[in-house]
Amino acid sequence: MQFQDWLRSLRFTGGDGTSEMDNLKTLLPSMPSSFSLSSLSLSPSSIIGLGALASLTTYWLVTRPRPIQPPCDLQAQSISVQGDQSCRRSALLTDDNLLEFYYEDTKTVYDMFQRGLRIAGNGPCLGFRKPGEPYQWIAYTEVAERAQVLGSGLLAKGCKPNPQQFVGIFAQNRPEWVIAELACYTFSMALVPLYDTLGLDAMPPKPQDLAVVCFTSGTTGTNQVGFYQGDISLLMDDIKTLKPTFFPVVPRLLNRIYDKILGSVTSPLKRAFLHYAVRRKQAELSSGVVRNNSMWDRLIFNKIQASLGGNLRFILTASAPISPTVLSFLRATLGCLIFEGYGQTECTAGCTFSMPGDWSAGHVGAPLPCAMVKLTDIPDMNYYAKNGEGEICIRGHSVFRGYLKDEERTGEALDADGWLHTGDVGQWLPNGTLRIVDRKKHIFKLSQGEYIAPEKIENVYTRCVPVLQVFVHGDSLQSCVSLFPDPEVFVDWAKERGIVGSYEELCQNPDVKKAVLEDMTAVGKEAGLKSFEQVKDFYLHPEMFSVSNGLLTPTLKSKRVDLRRVFSEQIAQLYSKSSI
Repeated sequence: MQFQDWLRSLRFTGGDGTSEMDNLKTLLPSMPSSFSLSSLSLSPSSIIGLGALASLTTYWLVTRPRPIQPPCDLQAQSISVQGDQSCRRSALLTDDNLLEFYYEDTKTVYDMFQRGLRIAGNGPCLGFRKPGEPYQWIAYTEVAERAQVLGSGLLAKGCKPNPQQFVGIFAQNRPEWVIAELACYTFSMALVPLYDTLGLDAMPPKPQDLAVVCFTSGTTGTNQVGFYQGDISLLMDDIKTLKPTFFPVVPRLLNRIYDKILGSVTSPLKRAFLHYAVRRKQAELSSGVVRNNSMWDRLIFNKIQASLGGNLRFILTASAPISPTVLSFLRATLGCLIFEGYGQTECTAGCTFSMPGDWSAGHVGAPLPCAMVKLTDIPDMNYYAKNGEGEICIRGHSVFRGYLKDEERTGEALDADGWLHTGDVGQWLPNGTLRIVDRKKHIFKLSQGEYIAPEKIENVYTRCVPVLQVFVHGDSLQSCVSLFPDPEVFVDWAKERGIVGSYEELCQNPDVKKAVLEDMTAVGKEAGLKSFEQVKDFYLHPEMFSVSNGLLTPTLKSKRVDLRRVFSEQIAQLYSKSSI
């Protein structure tokens, strides 16, 4: 079956590819051709009983859960290229020719929107709402018309319809942002997104520049003020309202959902029921069955699923590693397909993707059909491609051509053979999937020769009940952590341990710090952290890491350089007291 055809189908079949009726026939016993019910001496009640049994058996055969059939051998999800075990491609391909286009009529972002327009017509395209109000929707046809009008207006203002015409957009996320983007694509102009979070280079004003807009006493009409609310804490409200079927999400938010579920179950009996139900659903997952209509879903998980709208079919997580414990737990409780991927902006987002039917955790899947992935040696860190470890490199149709007007950086990212060097450390697993170790530049080496991957440790410690955000820092001698406690549970969590105080007071309380460290150590042991990976000291920070204070990127990744700078004083104090 062709890769595209398989993706479009994703339907349930029997484990051997047979149909429901084929399975039914195989279960019926062989009977002589002359057989009839009249040849049996059965009472009417017996005949009715047999009929009921046959009906129930048929119903069970037709409605019983079916495993998702993987498109390839899950023990060999990628294939070595030309015998080089460090370089691999997707097993979904028939040869080394990579997939370039999924649809022949969709080769650009503009084509993607046009395809959506043809399919959806006057259906909803962009939604927005003010706080506390219902969503308003702009139809595909209206979006296309507004993009056409805006693009024409740009041409009227002197812009040229060619890729050398750069158009900057400086705005918060809103429907007009997408419409402006489509306006540029409609007339082949290049888009330059600008974000206030990226900082501004100094540009001293010239004498002729506008300095002040004054409202004088002669100004007429009502002055309009725009207000934007992008509070991530309201995300769950949006999800309940929109009831999405597809939910792309960063691991940080999945960790948050996981913590909320466990934190809401306080009774030991309920917690025991929850974990038992999770184990039963995970047993189904191990056989390839993914569903949300089992007895456990109806009794235990329906409220959890309703909190995410109740319609979820697919979840995609990427941008950072996710804890296998969290991933396995949510696959069971949410009853939908959860995939994990890996990639970078420079390779058009994704280059690996977990395979349907493979519900194991701890990896980011095999290479997509559009990319090859190979590992290269990192001698100074003892990572060698011959051992299936090294820096992740990507080549294929999805890899970018280079940084605009920056040949030096382009040469650093792309080698002479067209391989994109990601700066990430990876490891090939025996089944052909890729495991991400960490960013090469983030890994630090301890004096005893052990390497520390900070993101791995951060993902473990965020599973602690009182902890919301974690930043791990270290050098060759020691490591330490800055923590942001969860403001929704921290005060009550401390009160349960006999410690009372305000949020800010608790952050300074040494008894609280001791209790948090005990919790972190227990979670670390449960997750399999080695003794040298366990943090010995930390700082409780009362302010959340956010985009607005410059400690997170717009995609909610930690800005490690800025975090080191902000916490430099606290890090120095911790280092003066402890060492590894």
